[in-house]
Amino acid sequence: MKVAVIQLAYGDDESVADRTARVVDLVRAQEGHDLVVLPELWPAGGFDYASWDARAESVDGPVADALAGAAKDAGVTLHGGSIVERGEPAIAEGHGVWNTSLVFSPAGELVATYRKIHRFGFGEGEPRLMDPGDELVVIDVPVDADSAGSAPTVPVGLSTCYDLRFPELYRALVDRGAQVFVIPAAWPARRVAHWTVLGQARAIENQCVVIQCNTAGTHAGHEMGGRSQVVDATGTVLATAGSHEEVLSVEVDPEATQQWRQAFPALADRRLR
Repeated sequence: MKVAVIQLAYGDDESVADRTARVVDLVRAQEGHDLVVLPELWPAGGFDYASWDARAESVDGPVADALAGAAKDAGVTLHGGSIVERGEPAIAEGHGVWNTSLVFSPAGELVATYRKIHRFGFGEGEPRLMDPGDELVVIDVPVDADSAGSAPTVPVGLSTCYDLRFPELYRALVDRGAQVFVIPAAWPARRVAHWTVLGQARAIENQCVVIQCNTAGTHAGHEMGGRSQVVDATGTVLATAGSHEEVLSVEVDPEATQQWRQAFPALADRRLR
């Protein structure tokens, strides 16, 4: 499985329209990859709380439409990072606003959404402005499609940023068959060491590949951490980014994950569920 991780950098001076056009060009340039990943909340600004209401949109809004076209043009499965989604509240006294990841097929179809379960902010930020998600999502990503369009698939579990601090989520994704975790984020520089270590831990303890796509740049007064990385199921870091905008192109071997699980079957020794 060939993966492109787009560590996008942006600041407060770039409009959403300009940023979206730039992201579309970056995605189109990844033709030949199986999976392309963008960071969390890149259209709205990961910490730009004051702009979230104005930049919220539905899952078929203008950003989603642009991403769908880019996925089709490049012929890739595109994890579009996440948007501020607006819709009908799903709970009493809900905001009707979520931090929602969008995944598009190589045909440009929206094939999965994931609403972030763990909201960051300790009562402020996301908890004050957004509703929590409550559904686990594992999707099958096609790899190495042949000329007839058929392809084997790899089960990929979805999560977002602050979710990384909650290992029980990843155990639950493993129980649903995940062999790869994709984690888009807007993780700040001051805690980027946690981002790196926790990603490696989630890979080791779950014997899963971890694909982490962070944000770079500075917006709303927050310096972002970068350091996107891809970690294999043994905990070996296959690739890591620096602190600026960068695209990682990484070959991930799904068979190696299965072989490691068979050679070192730690998951079979679990006692607590």
